[in-house]
Amino acid sequence: MLADLWPTFQLRISTPRLQLRLPDEGELAALADLAGRGVHEPGQRPFLTPWTDGHPEDRVRIVLRSHWADLAEWSAERWSLGLGVFAESGAPLGMVTVRARDFAVVREVATSSWLGLPHHRKGFGTEARIGLLTLAFDHLGAEAAVTEVFQDNHASQGVSRKLGYEPDGISRDARGAEVLVSDRLRLTRSRWESLAHPRAVVDGIAGCRHMFDGTV
Repeated sequence: MLADLWPTFQLRISTPRLQLRLPDEGELAALADLAGRGVHEPGQRPFLTPWTDGHPEDRVRIVLRSHWADLAEWSAERWSLGLGVFAESGAPLGMVTVRARDFAVVREVATSSWLGLPHHRKGFGTEARIGLLTLAFDHLGAEAAVTEVFQDNHASQGVSRKLGYEPDGISRDARGAEVLVSDRLRLTRSRWESLAHPRAVVDGIAGCRHMFDGTV
């Protein structure tokens, strides 16, 4: 089975309404199609990824290429785990990603996410982030989680602050000739442990833990 050859396919994160897991081929196609139909309102630009540029087919390819690249370029020194977000019915809702460099030493992860436009404002983003943070802090031993959010992306800002993230400076990125400023937000292990969170259950971590920190 594929999960025996690539153990992160064993990983399952369950929250009260969601399951996060690596998608199979059919699920990946469904997630890419969902992104092609839009991940934010037309006229908005809440992400550095240019989701509104080009055609729906371009957005589909962004999802496919990113997913395949994460799998192909994985190493214990630099990894990116992009998980499909699925409803209890199995319907695809979006994707969340947790990534790190030199995790065995630095013990810091970064997170990002997108949801299909019909699934906004239902609390799914918060619930999925809690699932990722449960994996990072409670099962992988992370000491901090960071995220970068455009200053006018009020929805994502609200999710991060609700979960206990605190200001950690800014970052500046170029998109064409435009400078984009993001707030850098940080959640420490001590802050995570001091706050109550909805339940999230992580299964399958024992078989793939070595992929994240290089342990035997």
